[in-house]
Amino acid sequence: MTSPLKNDRFLRALRREPVDRTPVWLMRQAGRYLPEYRATRKAAGSFLGMAKNPEIACEVTLQPLRRFDLDAAILFSDILTIPDAMGLGLYFVEGEGPKFERTVRSAADAGRLDVPDMETELRYVMDAVRVIRRELGGSVPLIGFSGSPWTLACYMVEGGGSKDFARIKALALNDPATLHRLLAVNTDAVIAYLSAQRAAGAQALQVFDTWGGVLSPAMYREFSLPYLQRIARELPRTDASAGDAAQRTPLILFGKGNAAYLADLADSGAEGVGVDWLVELGEAAHRTQGKVALQGNLDPATLYGSPDAIRREVRRALDSYRDGNGGSRDGHVFNLGHGMSPDMNPDHVAVLVDEVHGYSAR
Repeated sequence: MTSPLKNDRFLRALRREPVDRTPVWLMRQAGRYLPEYRATRKAAGSFLGMAKNPEIACEVTLQPLRRFDLDAAILFSDILTIPDAMGLGLYFVEGEGPKFERTVRSAADAGRLDVPDMETELRYVMDAVRVIRRELGGSVPLIGFSGSPWTLACYMVEGGGSKDFARIKALALNDPATLHRLLAVNTDAVIAYLSAQRAAGAQALQVFDTWGGVLSPAMYREFSLPYLQRIARELPRTDASAGDAAQRTPLILFGKGNAAYLADLADSGAEGVGVDWLVELGEAAHRTQGKVALQGNLDPATLYGSPDAIRREVRRALDSYRDGNGGSRDGHVFNLGHGMSPDMNPDHVAVLVDEVHGYSAR
């Protein structure tokens, strides 16, 4: 039995309904900039040790909500849980980030992949969702998430992070059929993964297309966009018994460097589109024509500024959205244009959150 939702500001904004103030949450709001997170990680021994323990994942998810007046929680996990469950062997190297023991670089490699079972190989994620929903007690909604098919493929082919994505781009050029095979199974897995998170209790869902922006326009339209559109089209978000739009679980498509494709993403069927800081929110609102809610888009580096500078830039972003949206603040979820960094000051995060609420209040 789940508790009634006390603060639905975030979900109302995604439905483009009026809200008393603009809701705010922050990508990587649970993370290394918080001393309590660092203490939890030290006790757990590793990042994966936290992510694969539902009780610890719950604790880390709730930590920023105890400090800041945020309007949503986001599941503490990693975008690479799917390829790890496919058998690629995820591990982390200090200072280098995620790595895979096995890569996908041939038709044979791609042919060995299958969609993981969500309640066995990825049971720890679903258990974390269930525990977090219980512990939130209806205070704010819980966001579940996944990496996009293309972004997952980048790590699966490269074997980790990359500066130039040479291997996956070469695969796209030399053997596009194999890459499409990989992207198709990733898409099947993302749909199943997000569906399982929704069934476990996630109240909104986000797809992170972190590396879509490294593609040329032609490659983006072949290797990223169609798979995002398929997710938006095929992901179940309403129970058969629900006849109310308020019961629909909203989907947000976020892409770093996606400004050129905002009209396509707005037509995808997703409820929200996240944008980075390289496009003005007013321009993004103009391009999407009120078809979707917009999420974003403060440059994360703003948090290195003084409190006055943070307040100024928050107001600039809020005003830009309002001016591009016919004078209305409705349909906007405030966020960063990408994730937070470990060396950011928690006190500056408090300034940001308070300014969003205070300046946008009706």
